Amino acid sequence: MKFNQLTPEEERVIVYKATEMPYTGEYINNKEEGTYVCKRCNAPLYRSSDKFDSHCGWPSFDDEIEGAVKRILDAGGQRTEIVCANCGAHLGHVFLNEGFTLKQTRHCVNSISLKFIPAKSESELKKAYFASGCFWGTEYFFMKAPGVVKTNVGFMGGHVDHPTYEQVCQKNTGHFETTEVIYDPEKTSYENLLKLFFETHDFTQTDGQGPDIGPQYRSCIFYSSSDEKQLAEKYIQILNEKGYVVATMLKPASTFWKAENYHQQYYEHKGTKPYCHKYTRIF
Repeated sequence: MKFNQLTPEEERVIVYKATEMPYTGEYINNKEEGTYVCKRCNAPLYRSSDKFDSHCGWPSFDDEIEGAVKRILDAGGQRTEIVCANCGAHLGHVFLNEGFTLKQTRHCVNSISLKFIPAKSESELKKAYFASGCFWGTEYFFMKAPGVVKTNVGFMGGHVDHPTYEQVCQKNTGHFETTEVIYDPEKTSYENLLKLFFETHDFTQTDGQGPDIGPQYRSCIFYSSSDEKQLAEKYIQILNEKGYVVATMLKPASTFWKAENYHQQYYEHKGTKPYCHKYTRIF
């Protein structure tokens, strides 16, 4: 059987049965419809309809695709390991009778053992990029918005490739802390996202956002098309007419560099709320 090539970290979990750190996996908060397949052999394992939020720090499923997952009792007899039935790749462990769902089953799976195949192709989804201060707070509101299927935080607008958080904090990379918003245009619109952007931060502040001062925290919309730019200009004009002095910049979207895993969905994992972002109805 021919397997996909694995990175050292993927091999550590999939082959040598390690566990990725809680709340760091790519698919913990993924709400998109689709199928989760084995990272090593591409065998279908789980449907998105069987995924649920257990707040345990790893993706959870209460059922598997029939015949796709094999259960193996750990040597100590305390836990039951789950592996891909096709190639034996380590997935995680299964727990029963916890009361999370009616099926009384929780497959606790490492994100790194999985690959997600969306039901909708990428061409059917759209991406938008917003900077409004600390990306933890920006993402907090967008990830909860109707029609948004996934969010990522990272950096955009600067001159340094593959920047680290520490580099951006030095304030000389030109990058903004930016949130990537992946949304279904059949369920929401870019216009709705623009409204949420302006209603969840102080777009009049010129030097940062709240107590976070620095060029990386400034307000900016990165547009990917002339339509997006025109809509952004429309809403800036509306705000000007309402008496606001808008400091938000408009810049063409460039390469989005994803930030380190511990920054992703930060407040969701911490169970707290943003300190410098809040929702204020404007429109």
